[in-house]
Amino acid sequence: MRRKLRLAFAGSLLLPLALQSAIGAARPQTPSNRASSSSAAGSTSVAANSSNGQMSMMIADEVRHRLLMLSNYGLFDWLECEILPDRTAILRGAVTRPTLKSDAEATLKKIEGIPRIDNQIEVLPISTTDDQIRIAVYRAIFRYEGPLFRYATQVNAPIHIIVNNGRVTLKGNIDSAADSQVAYTAAKGVSGVFDVKNELKVRS
Repeated sequence: MRRKLRLAFAGSLLLPLALQSAIGAARPQTPSNRASSSSAAGSTSVAANSSNGQMSMMIADEVRHRLLMLSNYGLFDWLECEILPDRTAILRGAVTRPTLKSDAEATLKKIEGIPRIDNQIEVLPISTTDDQIRIAVYRAIFRYEGPLFRYATQVNAPIHIIVNNGRVTLKGNIDSAADSQVAYTAAKGVSGVFDVKNELKVRS
């Protein structure tokens, strides 16, 4: 019997991550595209037979941990991983640096029990315009004392901003549908943005 599980977690891989709010309300500085080891990744989908389901879940948990530890993974990137019944790992997502794509694959190769990795991560094109849009969307969404500013003070990055040729995709897990709409509206109002795709999910 084959079953497929999709477990979302704080914008990332298998288990929920503790979201810790920083104390105080200092104005956010211009964000870098680096993330701490506790930064959110994407999601992990586990497709497993009943006989090896527990092992697949253990592997998925290790995948989660290793991707979150990537030092060059930031809120302008998005990573996802699917574990197939034969334990093949399929990496997906979009990143701003080619090194992040290779680093994600390299770190999964260290996991015992993953015989093969299919790396489908997209490397976003180099674009000064897109870089400017990333910063502008970040400032619009997380503006000081705005309704979403509290997300900017969290250790994890609950909202990821993916920009490709002026088109913005919002990814991650947030508290409410209202917050999702506010983020979408803020991104939509940024000059130079052609389109916004809102893929934010409300935490259950």
